[in-house]
Amino acid sequence: MSSHSSRVTPAPSGRRFSIRQFALAALVTLVGLFAAWGLLTGKPEPQPEPREAARRPIVSVVEAVPESRALPVQTQGTVEPLMRIALVAQVGGIVESVSADFNEGGFFEAGEPLLQIEKDDYEFAIARARSAVAAAEQRLAEERGRARQAKREWRDLGTNEANDLFLRKPQIKAAESSLAAAQADLAAAELALKRTTVVAPFSGRVERQRVNLGQYVAPGALLADIYATDVMEVRLPLTDSQLSLLDLPLLRADTAAPAVTLTSRFGGREWQWQGRIRRTEAEIDRANRVVYAIAEVDDPFAQSAPGQPPLSPGMFVRAEIAGRALPAVTTLPATALRSDDTVLVVSEGGVLERLPVEVQLRRGTSAWVSGLVAGQRVVARQSSSLIAGALVDVAVEGEA
Repeated sequence: MSSHSSRVTPAPSGRRFSIRQFALAALVTLVGLFAAWGLLTGKPEPQPEPREAARRPIVSVVEAVPESRALPVQTQGTVEPLMRIALVAQVGGIVESVSADFNEGGFFEAGEPLLQIEKDDYEFAIARARSAVAAAEQRLAEERGRARQAKREWRDLGTNEANDLFLRKPQIKAAESSLAAAQADLAAAELALKRTTVVAPFSGRVERQRVNLGQYVAPGALLADIYATDVMEVRLPLTDSQLSLLDLPLLRADTAAPAVTLTSRFGGREWQWQGRIRRTEAEIDRANRVVYAIAEVDDPFAQSAPGQPPLSPGMFVRAEIAGRALPAVTTLPATALRSDDTVLVVSEGGVLERLPVEVQLRRGTSAWVSGLVAGQRVVARQSSSLIAGALVDVAVEGEA
């Protein structure tokens, strides 16, 4: 065989390997694309779930019932006597005797002798004054007799005119003046003797005793502090808002007299006394700008119930004053009021509306307001989630 016979030359191994890799990568890519397409197109479409209907909040309401009401005003004060005086001696001397009622806390009647000052010196003064009166009367009688005699003598001289000195007219006037002075001295001595007996100027009670038996007192010395027991009074502070609810006697004491009930705790029990607002003080308190009304209680030591204590000075009392009648006042729970003095009312369509009101009185769990119309439904309890314009469902206050 000839050495020039033809031979097939094989392709390089590196080229065959590149084609194979490319084909494999393309196949994997195609498979991945088909798999992704299958996942995307084969996923079931989401079914829409039924949406739960929105629920309205349920609010409790009270129905407005405006009516004429007299709102009472509450305040407090301390009991003091209407009349309190310092009993003083008008004459000097040693205290000879004292009444059994002349001690601290003792009761006495008007005109009752409380103590007796020695009166010997004043009886001596009366005796001297009576002697002076008798002497003055004698001198006056003598001067009048001499005047009559001088008048007869002048008439016997045959003339009707005579001077006053001859007729003793100046002497008679001097004698009359002396008699009047002596009589005045006697009256003063008798008055001084009368003042040795110290009597009570009114029915009352001894608050503080300052002298006792055997003690010397000078004119003007303080004997005791006493007060009348027929009337007690209480100063009651009232703010401007409280004044608007009352008819007070601001100008004259007889224009109005609102009733007032005083309550105090004594001996573990609550006691009450009835009185009237008789007047107000002449000026407004400069420190706190309140007006003080004066309540008076007649016969404060009378017992309207067994065991009731007297309404004594120093007792602290709570007062409830009857107010004047106000038209169209609605009673609401205090929780129905917002901080800006408004309320929320529910319209016929269930929409909340904000309504301003005039707060007449707020006490405890209740409030009294003006500005509502009969039948309006007021939200009984406020909440931060309740705003004007919101839709609500209604439940009547008190129902489940």
